[in-house]
Amino acid sequence: MNGAHVLVVDDDPDLVEVVTLALEMAGYRVSQASNGLGALRVLERELPQLILLDMRMPVMDGWTFARELRARYGYRVPVVVVTAAEDARLRAREVEANAWLGKPFDVDALLATVGRFASAAQEHEAPASHGVR
Repeated sequence: MNGAHVLVVDDDPDLVEVVTLALEMAGYRVSQASNGLGALRVLERELPQLILLDMRMPVMDGWTFARELRARYGYRVPVVVVTAAEDARLRAREVEANAWLGKPFDVDALLATVGRFASAAQEHEAPASHGVR
């Protein structure tokens, strides 16, 4: 799906760079934020088709961001938790995310996950929850 907007929220600049490059090469538009507060600022300008969300970040962590996202925008934007936590599925459940992607992940898993949600956004429906390890 070319042109879909993905917001990457993570405080690891190397990971953000790699994810952004992979997504842009696949034709996605990418916005970045290094914490939840920065992500909320991005959302004020434009809602993406998907948010890739780290959980442990300074300033505003993923849990707080997810609560604010739901309070302000409901469930209009799907969220994929991207975490190195031992139980990524639990982290995703805690914030009512649509899916999870465990770190480390390969680019193919990233693109497959993003592709599912970008396609669903085009069809105006979110795919069922599940994860990738």
